[in-house]
Order: sequence, then structure tokens, then C-alpha cells
Amino acid sequence: MNYKAYLYIFCVMLSAFALSGINFDKFIRKNRVYEARILVIVLSCIMGYILTNFIVDFINVTQII
Repeated sequence: MNYKAYLYIFCVMLSAFALSGINFDKFIRKNRVYEARILVIVLSCIMGYILTNFIVDFINVTQII
């Protein structure tokens, strides 16, 4: 299960990279830069967690079959 920690880090970085392409200016009020950065960090952690669990579950299911 040591690979799961590396997979978490990779997926969080990948989702942060994917979120960097989204323009959050329409959703965030003016002069709220720190809140927008925190939102991107939280969203990338959530997306990384979900993606990692999907990959690990997919690997476990394919080993059963």
C-alpha cells in the first residue's frame, strides 16, 4: 500500500494542474485572491482524493476478475 501515498500526491498535483486552466474570475469577488487560492487547493485535494480512490478500486477489481 506504499504506492497509494505516491498516487495521492500525483493525483493532487494533476488535479491542481487541471484546475489552473479554469478562470475563476467570474465566480470570485474582486480583491479576494487568497480565498480563490484556497478554493483551488481544496478542490484539487478533493479531486485528487476521488481520482486516487477510483484508481485503487479499479486495480483491486481487476485483480479479482
